[in-house]
Amino acid sequence: MSDSGNDWRTAWRLARREIDLKFRGLRLLLACLFLGVGALAAIGSLTQAIDRELATRGGVILGGDVEFAISQRGADPAERAAMAAIGTVSETARMQATAVGGSEATPLIVPVELKSVDAAYPLYGQLTLQGGRVVRAPGADTVWIAPALADRLGAKAGDSFKLGSARFTIGGIIADEPDRLGEGFTLGPVAIVSQAGMARAGLIQPGSMYESKYRVKMRDGGQAPAALAAFKARFPVAGWEAKTRDRAAPGAARFVERMGQFLMLVALSALVIAGIGVGNGVSSYLAARRGGIAALKVLGATSGMIARIYVLQIGVVAAVGILAGLVVGVGAVPLIVTLAGDVLPVAPRFSVEWLPLLLAAAYGMLIALAFTAPPLVAAGSVPAAGLLRGVFDERTAPLRRTLPWMGGAGAAIVALALWSAEQPWLTAGFLAAMAGVLLVLAGFGWVVRRGAAAVPRARRPLLRLAIAALHRPGARTGALVVALGLGLTLFVLLAAIRTSIDANIAQTVPKRAPALFALDVPRDREAEFRRIVTTVEPHAGIATVPALRGTITGYGTTRVADLKTIPDGAWALRGERGLTYAATLPEGSALTAGRWWPAHYAGPPLVSIDERLAQALSLKIGDPISYSLLGVERSARIASFRRINWDTLGFNYVMVFSPNAIADAPHNLAATIDLPAGRESAVMRALLAPFPSVSVIEVGAVLTQVRDLVTQMAAAITAATSVAVLAGIAVLVGAIAAAREVRTYDSVILRTLGATRMQVLASQAIEYAFLGAALAVLALLLGLGGAWYVVVELFEFAWLPDYGAVAVTLVAGVASVMALGLAGAWPILGVRPARALREL
Repeated sequence: MSDSGNDWRTAWRLARREIDLKFRGLRLLLACLFLGVGALAAIGSLTQAIDRELATRGGVILGGDVEFAISQRGADPAERAAMAAIGTVSETARMQATAVGGSEATPLIVPVELKSVDAAYPLYGQLTLQGGRVVRAPGADTVWIAPALADRLGAKAGDSFKLGSARFTIGGIIADEPDRLGEGFTLGPVAIVSQAGMARAGLIQPGSMYESKYRVKMRDGGQAPAALAAFKARFPVAGWEAKTRDRAAPGAARFVERMGQFLMLVALSALVIAGIGVGNGVSSYLAARRGGIAALKVLGATSGMIARIYVLQIGVVAAVGILAGLVVGVGAVPLIVTLAGDVLPVAPRFSVEWLPLLLAAAYGMLIALAFTAPPLVAAGSVPAAGLLRGVFDERTAPLRRTLPWMGGAGAAIVALALWSAEQPWLTAGFLAAMAGVLLVLAGFGWVVRRGAAAVPRARRPLLRLAIAALHRPGARTGALVVALGLGLTLFVLLAAIRTSIDANIAQTVPKRAPALFALDVPRDREAEFRRIVTTVEPHAGIATVPALRGTITGYGTTRVADLKTIPDGAWALRGERGLTYAATLPEGSALTAGRWWPAHYAGPPLVSIDERLAQALSLKIGDPISYSLLGVERSARIASFRRINWDTLGFNYVMVFSPNAIADAPHNLAATIDLPAGRESAVMRALLAPFPSVSVIEVGAVLTQVRDLVTQMAAAITAATSVAVLAGIAVLVGAIAAAREVRTYDSVILRTLGATRMQVLASQAIEYAFLGAALAVLALLLGLGGAWYVVVELFEFAWLPDYGAVAVTLVAGVASVMALGLAGAWPILGVRPARALREL
């Protein structure tokens, strides 16, 4: 073959002769890239679509260009004037309340989020009722209600029910509340009244737990961040929590970012795992083309020409797999939105998100390049004589020729992952862990091969054959160990994550939760409140605490307003937090440093801080903490750190003050009530008449919401991780396919010497059993370690795996991989020895 023929055009003419639409020999390459790229494209597209939807609808979600919020008070004249100078202002208030419907004999009691609005509401979007009617604030004796409230009350438009001390007529059922997402998590369906209606209900009193919000629609040309900064500078210690339209739902945005980052890492790991399958599939394909490669070499083809021919073939198939993955990734987004339900903060409109698609395609091409380079270079570098000798030539590709391709592709993958990550350090750690797992498995494969070679020869023939198959020339032990190890590790990982999340839902919360919460219990009527509850249920357990809301404005020598970013773990600095005071250490807390104040302490104000917050902010005993309470800045010194049992649904406060620090501020009590099962309704009915302003919440309904959301989140994690499991299975199939020629040779020789099919199959079963048993412990350790990190560090759940279920999953995994291995060996047993010997 002349030198002039060694070009890409000639290589393409030769390459396309072997390509058909069924992709024989390269289906594993196609499947692996399809799985990995499809998962990346779907997750990336969904995450960006949600981010785009949140950004596009920012003004509607927030209810304005800027929002100012504060608890337990409204804006004073100076603050209101400063807001009005920015633009048009709409004032709303929201609080927990109780809707009472039905008859007096059998009242229906439903916790609601009561929201009052003014005539300017909504500044953006439309408040729409069922039937298409667009409305604003209702009349003083009218209420708009959510469909869920109508269902629970069994009510319709025109019916009436009580809120506080007033009765309201249902004016319509809400079809669209434009700022619903911006309001955050609620403990009941919404009921919207006017400001006059809120006054009629008589629920807002000094000390009541309510939140005032002022949304501002800025005049043309105004800059929301600048207006927000100017307002904060004018009222630095008033305790206002402010947001702009570009961060209208920060909680939802953080959830999307964290979940999206985790799922992207899972999908990327699936693609890396699939890359191993790609390498195995290409090795198998090139082994089957060994005769053709030898013929080309005999005719004068250079190593470069051989590489070009098969690069083009593999490139075409890889492009088809990547393109198919991209198409499925785009099409999967609407399906995920439909199936995900309430897990997603918004339902994004369908759109093609080009950046995640380009990233997914780039990852796919780089993975294909990294894992196909070694077998391609090896195919071109082995001489024709070595190719004709077949399996006994174990010459591998020169490292100096493969390292630039593999190293360059690997570096590009890491750089791309870090560039596109919201949390680069987390991504770097995840990739390092992934590389570490692969290195551990590769090292374990080397140990298994060396150990098998060192074992004394067994007397039983089948056992001797199985052990010899692990270390004889041409053995694919390393590839099998990586494939089996990855599959078993992923099985353990998935089982441990799922059972741990299920245990957090089903075991921890329900067993420790109180039956009822009560808000806004008047301090001077606590004894009456207790008497009524215990009269209805003598075995009731009642705990009350003072309940206030405030904002941390400084700690040590640091002002929160001066922080560019909130430190990791310092979530308590984001907006208002619950405040309380106590003479004794609260139940559910344990001192870890410092001392509690005496029972009748009257010295300088003191505070006890959650130890996790103290660690996040590097606080020490004696450091000052400043906070805003009802618009007035106060300060206290840290007296102690506490470890809080967050597993309970009781009262857990990040900051507990000495009574003399905040007891003078107007406030009410909050109460938890433990009851025997089925007594909740009787207690709630007994409290209605004497305490119309007290909001009583049945915890069971709240737990149902939480369980549903976390269950859906667990299902999303399971689905995403299942892609990695499928990739692991593909790797195993690839490893089996890559060893097919060696297995065929062994089977033919053994059968020629008199072995039966069942004996050959039994020797392979023993080999896989050895590998499975050796890898089970390692996979258990690796899988549990990865699951612990996901459950505890990423999602901050308790580590509660069902080890029995994990063990059963591991055993089932070993059985599955053995079944796959034997299924791959079965066609080999049908090969006729005479024909095979002629071809070998």
